[in-house]
Amino acid sequence: MTQDDPREARVTEAAERSAAVLAALGFPTMPARILVALLSSESGSLTAAELGRILGVSAAAVSGGVRYLEMIAVVHRVSDPGHRRRRWQIAEDWYNGMTSQSGVYDRGAESLEQLAAVLDPGGAAHARTADSAGFLRFVGRRVPALLQEWKEERDRS
Repeated sequence: MTQDDPREARVTEAAERSAAVLAALGFPTMPARILVALLSSESGSLTAAELGRILGVSAAAVSGGVRYLEMIAVVHRVSDPGHRRRRWQIAEDWYNGMTSQSGVYDRGAESLEQLAAVLDPGGAAHARTADSAGFLRFVGRRVPALLQEWKEERDRS
């Protein structure tokens, strides 16, 4: 496709909107943009140079973004046959990587509970902090069930 291709412009615009929504939901901006670029590529994999060109960002920005996505098991490196370069490929069922991080909810809840323990027990800050810890524990318990429910729904489709 050429730069003047109206379809390519629509894809780029829709991808940027999708990444912005993920960022508004709390996903880091550059990893969100990289994730959406990989999701919307036909192969599901791109080189760092391709990502930089598509997103109009530096190699350093791509490197930091893919490092984050690799850390949460959303992408992994694959060899590019016949070349020395590597490609970044979206993991199949990439959301498994994000949901496997549910232990982070327990760690977050623990830290908030520790904070609540040193706050005035009758104060508003204590109540907010304890409530937030409870919310994180709730989410952490629900994430595995939600993933299973999603897989069952997807399989029915």
